[in-house]
Amino acid sequence: MPSRFWSECLEQEPTIRLGVSTCLMGENVRYDGGHKRDRFLLNTLGEFVDWVPVCPEVEIGLPVPREAMHLEGDPDDPRLVTIKTGKDYTDRMQSWAAERLEQLAAEKLHGFVFKSRSPSSGLYRVKVYDQHGMPSRIGTGIFAREVVRRFPLLPLEEEGRLHDMGLRENFIERVFVYYRWTCMLEEAPSPGGVVAFHTAHKLSMMAHSPQHYRQMGRLVADAGSLPWPELVDRYGQLLMEGMEVMATPGRHVNVLQHLMGFLKEFISSEDKAELVQLITDYQDGLVPLIVPLTLLRHHLKRHPVADWVHQQVYLNPYPKELMLRNHV
Repeated sequence: MPSRFWSECLEQEPTIRLGVSTCLMGENVRYDGGHKRDRFLLNTLGEFVDWVPVCPEVEIGLPVPREAMHLEGDPDDPRLVTIKTGKDYTDRMQSWAAERLEQLAAEKLHGFVFKSRSPSSGLYRVKVYDQHGMPSRIGTGIFAREVVRRFPLLPLEEEGRLHDMGLRENFIERVFVYYRWTCMLEEAPSPGGVVAFHTAHKLSMMAHSPQHYRQMGRLVADAGSLPWPELVDRYGQLLMEGMEVMATPGRHVNVLQHLMGFLKEFISSEDKAELVQLITDYQDGLVPLIVPLTLLRHHLKRHPVADWVHQQVYLNPYPKELMLRNHV
């Protein structure tokens, strides 16, 4: 069952559901009556995902436009307060968030993209004002903080950081890994399913964090003896922590060389030299990752390498149309 499940999982068209700050979809819900439409999210990523928009301020009943708000007080437990009149919306926001998070749990999200710097939805470096009115960029938005607590494994990012191609590739790869993880838990929930998942993600994890991969391997070795809830919790945490570690050119080179090793008995010396040169060019920053990877995929399809190699999600981690590996 696990082997057949993975063959089907890797071939099927995934249904990815991402939460998103409503203003990023081009809706006029911001405090000033405007929006922050993000073309990449709508026009590119939107071709492959279903969006679940959330606007905390509007959903707690505030009008558009409305008085601007900010965070103040303890950075670890700030208050959400209007700037001019000092009205405190913290309790109202938190009460709404508790109910909204239950609704989002039913949506079975695979990630969330937040509006940066927002006092409700900003994930990183949100301004928090102290008692003297001095800001420090050390906060997290009220709603974003609750999402982190409720869904600790969920891939999260801000739209501003997605303009960095490395962070963009990392986030989207995490989203698709999380999709496959939840798919396994729903359709093949067994120690064998975890083993098949682990095997298919070997090279992806090696590109991100060999340390996490080794720890995950020890769990998999004990998969049959560990209680199922403990296995799932510990493996899932290591999986998403490891995938959040940024892949590096050096680790990609190690993976590319590892894949090349499966071809040594089949390809000519000329083909081998060409692969070696392209991998070196990638390592030197002369070509993007897609160049040596495309040639490797070409050779792997032509020769009788082990089936588990063809099932590596590293070879096709997300839709090729996103062209992320053209930039890393």
